[in-house]
Amino acid sequence: MRRTSYEQMNCSIASALDVVGEPWTLLIVRDAFYGVRRFDDFQENLGIARNVLTARLKKLVEAGVFRKTAYRQRPLRHEYRLTEKGAALFTVIVGLKQWGDRYGAASRTGKPMDLVDRDDGHPLEPVLIDAASGRKLELTNVRAVAGPGAQQATRDFFDRLAFNRPAAR
Repeated sequence: MRRTSYEQMNCSIASALDVVGEPWTLLIVRDAFYGVRRFDDFQENLGIARNVLTARLKKLVEAGVFRKTAYRQRPLRHEYRLTEKGAALFTVIVGLKQWGDRYGAASRTGKPMDLVDRDDGHPLEPVLIDAASGRKLELTNVRAVAGPGAQQATRDFFDRLAFNRPAAR
């Protein structure tokens, strides 16, 4: 199977997609958040072909999203645990869940899963906020600008975008 690489793009989203953008990958990470750790459990829950699961887990280990640890020596068996890098995908998974709840099949049939507080069980409604100000982030109150790692072509791209210019005062 031929795969597209975004390696040459000067874009953090593209580099993230190089790690988690293949089919099944985010569902494997989702299941790890649910507590799935063993190959056979991922395979059974997802119904994914064993060769595809093997390839995805290998790539996630190589990318540092999972660490592979032996839980039995004879026969040798491994489990896959999220690393700090993998756990950082939690916000991505929650964002996709919210979008699916609002616009996917769940919008017609009801949410298949809720998030609740681990201690008291109360339902949670996640929002994206700015850590410094506590302000809720929405498309209408943010704009993207070239960052310190932007190559010149990326800077030129952002300079061309009319909506990206600061508001007149």
